[in-house]
Amino acid sequence: MSDFKTFLRSGHAPTLFSSFLYFMFSCGIWVLNGGMAPFIVEDLKLSQSEKALMLSVPIFAGALMRFPLGILAQYVGRKNATLVEMGLILVAMLYGYFFVDSFDNLLAMGVLLGIAGASFGVALSLGSGSFPPRYKGLAMGLVGAGNVGTAVSVLVAPPLAQAYGWQTVYGFAAIAILIPMVVMVVFGQEPPDRDEHGTFREHIACLFEKDGWAFSGIYAITFGGFIGLTSFLPSYYYEQFNVSKVQAGQLTMLAAFMGAAVRVLGGWISDRWGGVNTLTAVISVAAVCLVAVGMSGDSLALTTLLLMVCFAALGAGNGALFQLVPLRWPLATAVAGSMIGELGALAGGVVPNAMGYSKTHAGTFMWGFIGMAVAAVLSLVMMRVMQIRWTRTWAEKGGRARTAGTPGSSAATFRQAGKPRR
Repeated sequence: MSDFKTFLRSGHAPTLFSSFLYFMFSCGIWVLNGGMAPFIVEDLKLSQSEKALMLSVPIFAGALMRFPLGILAQYVGRKNATLVEMGLILVAMLYGYFFVDSFDNLLAMGVLLGIAGASFGVALSLGSGSFPPRYKGLAMGLVGAGNVGTAVSVLVAPPLAQAYGWQTVYGFAAIAILIPMVVMVVFGQEPPDRDEHGTFREHIACLFEKDGWAFSGIYAITFGGFIGLTSFLPSYYYEQFNVSKVQAGQLTMLAAFMGAAVRVLGGWISDRWGGVNTLTAVISVAAVCLVAVGMSGDSLALTTLLLMVCFAALGAGNGALFQLVPLRWPLATAVAGSMIGELGALAGGVVPNAMGYSKTHAGTFMWGFIGMAVAAVLSLVMMRVMQIRWTRTWAEKGGRARTAGTPGSSAATFRQAGKPRR
């Protein structure tokens, strides 16, 4: 407990909490269509391909909006950027409540839901910006635990849709987003680590570096898998095991909650053990679980247990990866995080389509899960190759933070992180 109090005193705890709340509500709104999918599909009589498109659009849109929001945050400040985004989310939810009544309108609503998905990089950078490097992993893990909003969404949205109609849930979301807006205005504070003098090219340097693309590939597995499966699982449970629409949301919540809760642990472990070491372990676990899930499609209990373990591994991987990001880009964490979040989350939009393709052409969802496992193994091999250079330039062995005074620990060195130590 004393260690945690020391951690809180080392940064600005109210901003940390504000960022968590902002990210939690945003995540919940982002996957609303996934939680309500069984109701929407039945009401609008959607085909498998239409359902997959409906689930994919918010994920793709949210991913594409992350990097522009990160750039905006670098110039207007992260706190201001969050307020702009939450204002847009409010307008989007009102559109859903008043105007969505057809498949075309539903797709437009999916694009608007993507606004909520853009929150990731800014939320983590804002919440962790006032904390020293040795606590970055834990701070980002705590903010990133806002992923629990996805679990809350798939748990709460189905019974609300059943009681009031699925369009009305958008109206409830419009009211809900006011809570983190007020908290952010009152308690949020712009961190001191903003690089106001950097050039535009320096701010977007991650776009031109192999490390940025490597991190994105890893994040495509950890977060892309998390958000893609969270959107898909209510439909999967409903179709595969013939449970009720509400029960499908409850079962999905069990897995999504594990992914969100363990993210904090992933960041904490990475601060001590190293992000690379942690990612190696959790990606291996996730790959094994995905294969097992694909082969256990007749057992509801076993599938749920395996998915909970898989989501826990993916959540820990998210925390581990973002322990590394501020070490690699200390002066442009919001932009780098948004770029990695954007490219990584794009993979989440592929998941529902891959599952639908597997079901349509092979008659089973198994090959979709196995395909995800293969992608996870490939990302692991790529990381193990690249980490050799990382530990010669900007990180200690295993991906731990360098201590003050260690060669390569200065901000200037980070801008030239491709150059190895001599």
